[in-house]
Amino acid sequence: MDMNKNGLALIGLGMVMLWSSLAFAAEEFKIQVRTVEDRKAVFATVETVDQIRARARISGIIGGLTIDEGSQVTAGEKIAVITDKKLPLQLAALNAKLASLTAQLKLTKTDLARAKSLRKSGAGSQARLDAAQTQLDIVKSEIAALAAEKSVISQQIKDGQILAPVSGRVLSVDATNGSVIMPGETIAVIAKNDYILRLRLPERHAKFLKVGDKVQVGARGMATDNTALTDATVQQVYPQMENGQVIADVKVSGLGSYFVGERTQVHISTGSRQVIAAPSRYFYRRYGVSFAKLKDGNEVTLLLGLPIGSGPDDEVEVLSGLSAGDILVMP
Repeated sequence: MDMNKNGLALIGLGMVMLWSSLAFAAEEFKIQVRTVEDRKAVFATVETVDQIRARARISGIIGGLTIDEGSQVTAGEKIAVITDKKLPLQLAALNAKLASLTAQLKLTKTDLARAKSLRKSGAGSQARLDAAQTQLDIVKSEIAALAAEKSVISQQIKDGQILAPVSGRVLSVDATNGSVIMPGETIAVIAKNDYILRLRLPERHAKFLKVGDKVQVGARGMATDNTALTDATVQQVYPQMENGQVIADVKVSGLGSYFVGERTQVHISTGSRQVIAAPSRYFYRRYGVSFAKLKDGNEVTLLLGLPIGSGPDDEVEVLSGLSAGDILVMP
């Protein structure tokens, strides 16, 4: 009884396999002429949209340098301090002068009060009262000017703090602790956290390149592996050529971990053409020659080109052997 059940199961399995093979063999594909883009692999360079220089605003001795090449900084972060020993001395002198003027102000206020009292009683003259008032105004003006001068010195001391102008990665540091720095000199060059791929292509590609074009970016490095492509978009094409090359920027995410100046492969469109293509499963090889089977039963010899697209239904370009309207069946 068990043997009969096993036999029936094997017969059923065989019928299912036969039906599947017949259905697979009956699958057809009609050849049509289609338009494809010709793509070319080029190398693009990782660059930053903006490179900002952190500069010195005062002269002095640099110290407290907290960054090095490759450091990550945030906008407003203190990266160094410039000290000028003359500024604290000037500030101390202004404070001493301010103390003297404060005492003088107190004296002039007393003189003015006495002059007003004498004038009120008739013992003092109007000229003395006016002189006391003028002296008080002069002292107040000198104190105001001194306070403004102190503010300038305090701001210069504050300007000695070198702050990161933007958030990003430090590309180069052009100063060391203990070195003399002058106003306007560069302390560090910071790459803003906004990276692009820059293409430099021969000018013959200029007519094919425009903003919004879709390109494909390869894996990191100089490898030519086409299995890990990432879609990206051309965001800018520069109107000026350099050394016979058109320059374009490609926007793609995930470039923050790259080195600035690192190269990677990009596949760009260089025009379109008419081709005949079919899925690779319809082709088979025998004695090193590619063949395909037509619906009418004939077998044709093919000259195949490069694959078009990727995935389970990838197609292969047929250079010769097939024409539009031919119907292929599974071999």
